[in-house]
Amino acid sequence: MDDGITVGVEEEFLLLHPASGEPVARAAEVLQAAGRHAGADEYGGFHRELFQTQVEAATGVCRSLGALRSQLQYGRATLAEAAGWQGLTLGSVGTPVEPGAPLLTAGERFERIGGMYKGVVADYQSCGCHVHVGVGDRETAVAVLNHLRPWLPTLLALSANSPYGPAGDSGYASWRMVQQSRFPGSGVPPVFGSAADHDRAVDALVACGVLVDASMSFWLARPGSRLPTVEFRAADAAATVDDAALQAALSRALVRTAVADLAGGRAPATPSDQLCAAAVWNAARYGMDGPAVDLVAGRRRDAWEVAQALVEHVGTALEEAGDLLEVKRLMEWLRHEGTGAERQRRAAVPTIEEDTHER
Repeated sequence: MDDGITVGVEEEFLLLHPASGEPVARAAEVLQAAGRHAGADEYGGFHRELFQTQVEAATGVCRSLGALRSQLQYGRATLAEAAGWQGLTLGSVGTPVEPGAPLLTAGERFERIGGMYKGVVADYQSCGCHVHVGVGDRETAVAVLNHLRPWLPTLLALSANSPYGPAGDSGYASWRMVQQSRFPGSGVPPVFGSAADHDRAVDALVACGVLVDASMSFWLARPGSRLPTVEFRAADAAATVDDAALQAALSRALVRTAVADLAGGRAPATPSDQLCAAAVWNAARYGMDGPAVDLVAGRRRDAWEVAQALVEHVGTALEEAGDLLEVKRLMEWLRHEGTGAERQRRAAVPTIEEDTHER
């Protein structure tokens, strides 16, 4: 895996009661029914998550957006069928509409997480779409992170798909990100001078007792823990395969652009940590339906203008990968249909006909 050519996606899902929408703790049965992932030899798999109401599908290593789409569709279809055998529905949302009372998945690490974070994690049935982009080595992965910082809130805004919290509509586009911000080491990663610098920062958080282990940093992008990848963790669970494909294409293009900038000696923009935190909050609050914080210019701007600036920033990388036309199509589709959060809210509003019938 080199120069950001390869890409893989981990998708987290909720197991939902088809009538009430409440999460149901049947992950073990669903994963057993799903069986071995067809891409297991290339790191694909079906996995447990923190709660027994959640499952994950990870694609294998892919070299084109078309191959990635096929694996995303396969993972979703397989888990949906397995969930159906248990009388459940597979939900691709960042947070549940009806939270319920989730049960932790059995296992020493999950129990340590529950014991450390207590009430913060008690209702954290949050699901994300994590994109891994291959790079040459870990040193490159950390150097790339510095170039990604201004664009991570935009990836979140484009993906916003969790408007509901414990009290119903939260007023936010991504309540998942609000929940995640309660953990130490969340948000846009700080600037790191080297892989060793990054590792020292993570080790210090572990030594201080605020992270369970070095694999649990909550930054919106980080080096992969098992392979030489850059792992993007900004996005809410993707409502559709199109939503996931857009995140993957933009993430890969951001890495390729960063690698090119590193080779050309071009320095990244360095917004302050405070502005980065403001941009993440703003993206969680409004998604694409409002203003954004432009971290390159350091000012307030329309969210779609910042998204267009992102596409222009990575345009060469998208064209080289053969993804430019597809990304433009998906961006136009998203602008027309709205983010997952907007689509969820529309689905929750009764139509005029339904309202009249009820009366």
